[in-house]
Amino acid sequence: MTRLVISAIGPASSVQDGGRHGAQRYGLTPSGAMDRLALAAANVLVGNVPLAAAIEIGPFGATFTARDGAVRVALAGAPRNADISGRAAAFHSSMTLADGEALTLGFARVGSFSYLAIEGGIAGEPMFGSLAVNARAGLGSPYPRPLQAGDELQTAAATGAAERRIELPAVTDAPIRVVLGPQDDEFDDAQKRLFLDAEWKISATSDRMGYRLEGPVIKHLHGHNIVSDGTVNGSIQVPGNGAPIVLMPDRGTSGGYPKIATVISADLGRFAQTPAGKVFRFQAVSMAEAQAEFGKWAELLRTLPDRVRPIENFDLNIEALQDANVAGAAVSAVDAGTWSP
Repeated sequence: MTRLVISAIGPASSVQDGGRHGAQRYGLTPSGAMDRLALAAANVLVGNVPLAAAIEIGPFGATFTARDGAVRVALAGAPRNADISGRAAAFHSSMTLADGEALTLGFARVGSFSYLAIEGGIAGEPMFGSLAVNARAGLGSPYPRPLQAGDELQTAAATGAAERRIELPAVTDAPIRVVLGPQDDEFDDAQKRLFLDAEWKISATSDRMGYRLEGPVIKHLHGHNIVSDGTVNGSIQVPGNGAPIVLMPDRGTSGGYPKIATVISADLGRFAQTPAGKVFRFQAVSMAEAQAEFGKWAELLRTLPDRVRPIENFDLNIEALQDANVAGAAVSAVDAGTWSP
């Protein structure tokens, strides 16, 4: 069977899929990709189901080498420098590694997580219906831990299909939208305004379980302990020190700190991609608006295959391009109509 060998990789990288669902009432955390839209985009490019298992690559670099045959892959998510044995590789595109070729990725330039999907998926033993890794719980496959150099992923040989690209909406720097509650009554109006008006940063001590926020201290009305209740991805707990924590896919399924707000589902991926130290703000929206935005997000996910386009090969007429007035008008290097004399 064809293998993709991990020659080098940084921390915070693991196999992730859409997560394991249906058992949170038993305390089983969902895990899954931090940015599900990016995961889906990479998978669609190589013909996999959108939320199939792929490699979630943290902010640091990585190198992958094809063995025992060609491997077709696709990259999406946080952009970074990428090359295949010295030739440039593009994001939001599929590509094929010939046997022995290496895909080398640099540090994330914008965002935190990139996704490498493999045509045919990743071979592994599902645990509670998912390959998603939760290292604290010892869950996941083929390795129930972060990936490391020397690991090998078994996959299908490349089919030789034509390479493709995908067009995704531009990423915005708009505030992260939240719905207040469910315990916002544990904070007075001044503290809720402070939470919404303040500038926040994500601490470097954050991980897949929770993003710790750096900013003003949020004070409770009645103390920081409540009867433990359920949490969701995006729950914003405020512990005793007043520093909020946004719960992420490896979170516990219940918690005993008041939750001042919840990040809306449509913004979770964008929030997860926020790098440590970057300033951002929150914006409160209604439940109806949050539901409407999730509907738009779900429709985008459903229609990702409609956004896939073939990568067209073309030959440039360099002499004609040199003679063109490229400084006087907008031109496209791949559209001869904009520069041909």
